[in-house]
Amino acid sequence: MERNPEFIFACSQAQQLEWVRSHYPGLHARLQEFACRGQFVPVGGTWVEMDGNLPSGESMVRQFLQGQNFFRQEFGKMCSEFWLPDTFGYSAQLPQIMRSCGIKRFLTQKLSWNLVNSFPHHTFFWEGLDGSQVLAHFPPGDSYGMQGSVEEVLKTVTKNRDKGRTNHSAFLFGFGDGGGGPTQTMVDRLKRLCNTDGLPRVQLSSPEQLFSALEGHSGQLCTWVGELFLELHNGTYTTHAQIKKGNRECERILHDVELLSSLALARSAQFLYPAALLQDLWRLLLLTQFHDVVTGSCIQLVAEEAMCHYEGEADNISMALAPSAVPRVSPVGHSGVTPTPCLPITNQSLPRHPFPWQHTAQCCSCSPVCWGARSRGPSHCQHAALEAHRSVGSAPAWWGPLLSPGHCPWHGLCSCPHPHLTAAPAAPTACVRSARGECWHMAVGQGLSWAVPNNVEVLISPVWSKWRGRARAGGWVGCWLWEAPADLASRPPPTKTDGSVTLDNGIIRVRLDPTGRLTSLVLVASGREAIAEGAVGNQFVLFDDVPLYWDAWDVMDYHLETRKPVLGQAGTLAVGTEGGVRGSAWFLLQISPNSRLSQEVVLDVGCPYVRFHTEVHWHEAHKFLKVEFPARVRSPQATYEVQFGHLQRPTHYNTSWDWARFEVWAHRWMDLSEHGFGLALLNDCKYGASVRGNVLSLSLLRAPKSPDATVDMGRHEFTYALMPHKGSFQDAGVIPAAYSLNFPLLALPAPGPAPAAAWSAFSVSSPAVVLETVKQAETSPQGRTLLLRLYEAHGSHSDCWLHTSLPVQEAILCDLLERRDPTGPLLLRDNRLKLTFTPFQVQSLLLVLRPPPN
Repeated sequence: MERNPEFIFACSQAQQLEWVRSHYPGLHARLQEFACRGQFVPVGGTWVEMDGNLPSGESMVRQFLQGQNFFRQEFGKMCSEFWLPDTFGYSAQLPQIMRSCGIKRFLTQKLSWNLVNSFPHHTFFWEGLDGSQVLAHFPPGDSYGMQGSVEEVLKTVTKNRDKGRTNHSAFLFGFGDGGGGPTQTMVDRLKRLCNTDGLPRVQLSSPEQLFSALEGHSGQLCTWVGELFLELHNGTYTTHAQIKKGNRECERILHDVELLSSLALARSAQFLYPAALLQDLWRLLLLTQFHDVVTGSCIQLVAEEAMCHYEGEADNISMALAPSAVPRVSPVGHSGVTPTPCLPITNQSLPRHPFPWQHTAQCCSCSPVCWGARSRGPSHCQHAALEAHRSVGSAPAWWGPLLSPGHCPWHGLCSCPHPHLTAAPAAPTACVRSARGECWHMAVGQGLSWAVPNNVEVLISPVWSKWRGRARAGGWVGCWLWEAPADLASRPPPTKTDGSVTLDNGIIRVRLDPTGRLTSLVLVASGREAIAEGAVGNQFVLFDDVPLYWDAWDVMDYHLETRKPVLGQAGTLAVGTEGGVRGSAWFLLQISPNSRLSQEVVLDVGCPYVRFHTEVHWHEAHKFLKVEFPARVRSPQATYEVQFGHLQRPTHYNTSWDWARFEVWAHRWMDLSEHGFGLALLNDCKYGASVRGNVLSLSLLRAPKSPDATVDMGRHEFTYALMPHKGSFQDAGVIPAAYSLNFPLLALPAPGPAPAAAWSAFSVSSPAVVLETVKQAETSPQGRTLLLRLYEAHGSHSDCWLHTSLPVQEAILCDLLERRDPTGPLLLRDNRLKLTFTPFQVQSLLLVLRPPPN
């Protein structure tokens, strides 16, 4: 730049500039000088060039939030273009996220790598899931590392598929992949091409000049609607399963801690929101979402460092944040006395439910390390199952005394002299069954709590809807217990004489054959069978996985020709838990001479899905493990969850575009439905998936040997679940079920006795609207402003009432960078706000809080 005043250097990724600022402050100061001259141009607007498929919607928002704020603070302006040349596909929600972060332009070249179909445009409008549009440009040279040769320049002109619509295109030169940038030789070559007869005119330019020229001739441009799917690198949805599990787990942990800290902030004048620590932890997570890390296409050293980051995040959150935030959230925990920063705090456990719907699930009451990093191995956690009831809307933050065993320091219910009652009150009931065979019924009501012996499982079943309608939305509840009939305590095991096992909770009925395969899955109310006739579900299959090009990146379509079902041995299926509130069976499966699998199939009372807790010891080379569920459903399209919504992909191979989607990505769920009935497959840490015909397939583990020869070798734990449903997946509650699987109820400590009053922080009136995020606003005077992020999840127009019990002074809509809407505050009446959503729209809301009384 010093030798060539007309030369302009574009640099993406705030993270690498932050490293320069921290380690080379002199160089950083010089870069700031050249940025003022217009020669050094930060581009992209994100913290790193992240993967475009796997990060959650909130993670993508944080990439732009952290990146744009950094560029504004350090270089005086934010980026106007999203620069992501080398990632492995682009989510259909990116246009909306970009627009709401002040970006209307997008550049990449990766779709030129498509293995099957050539993408039809180089300059076009890209329309996202919600209808948002951005101007997209793919450099026709199909590279971000050109050398400035005449041949490359001519290729850029001749290959432009949008000539006639626009006559400008980008020519990206320099050593871009791995760094280094342009050389003086490259710059000199291009200078000579600025005005050479017979050759295209070349101008050393900036991204701003390029896109301004393209916008000036955009009237004839075409529009591409939906995701930009890369027909290559499909293996990155599955490679390095532990990294992907760590990513999902850390996204969950950060979500929970931001919620807890926000509620503590609202309820306590003394609580200090850990903004700096949370920013550091978010930036670590965003770093690992770089497109060659979370995808698993990294070397062994990088993978090991990423796993250390994940474990460090969990430890930091568990030990530093939970002790200070959780007591403040309790209605009795905001007395102004700072708690001692050590655990245990008390023996009172509080279950929290962080999303706006009724929730039936197992609740884990455990040590702080377990709370922050449950994925790192077995712990001494005990479990209780419960349901949070709702009336008008339901509470994303639900708190109440938990009936839980007493092995961990946090365990226990508030003291009470009565072990049980002899008469049942008119309230919802549940079976309570201890490990010693003691059995009670339980009812739930406000203001009373009764002691429960150790080793007790509890689940409040969804019965007596009239009573449930009178219950307050979430909050503190009490319990009554009374002796159960003897026949419930002595229920016979669910085993059949042929070695099969049947699990039935009154909602679904599951039958497993003697090897653990699913032979029947019936929706009890309608009697509808979900498994295809003559087929079996939960069928593990092994494929040969030898790609043509890049081992960790690719899986080729021909791997499907090597399908080999993994057959179990009859007699390995055994009953795990029976009677009471949970039924389960487990089995062992030898995948190969070197690899084995164990699985527990679990069905809880009141739960609409059956869970498959799986442990695999994996020692393979170039093999691909999947699990399949043939459905008794016929549909030409399947639905897959993506960031802040879902989309449909074909289940057939009619065209080459359909065939190229033989392996796709999804987040927490996928669904195959026909009119009136469907089958959803949920997961807690997997991304690779496919639906071919009527077979839902979840990709579990790969075994590539380059660039990391040790990838995925060793022990893995994960859970997936199967949910048959009546009607559409929206009406049946597939979306909240997937959230429930990924965000299990957790018992957190709180001081003092259980309060008599129920309490709920937020509720929403529409089942189509998800309250995704609650955090402190980035720019918050005195720290008394919260940021809420909601999105429409069903694909519908929806009016929604948001109710809060927090002391809100003012409510204002904002964009994803938390810049206030110029229209001013919303009408706040009786602690309620009316919000209007279009399909898949994301809205952010600033709530200015009044100071709480001391």
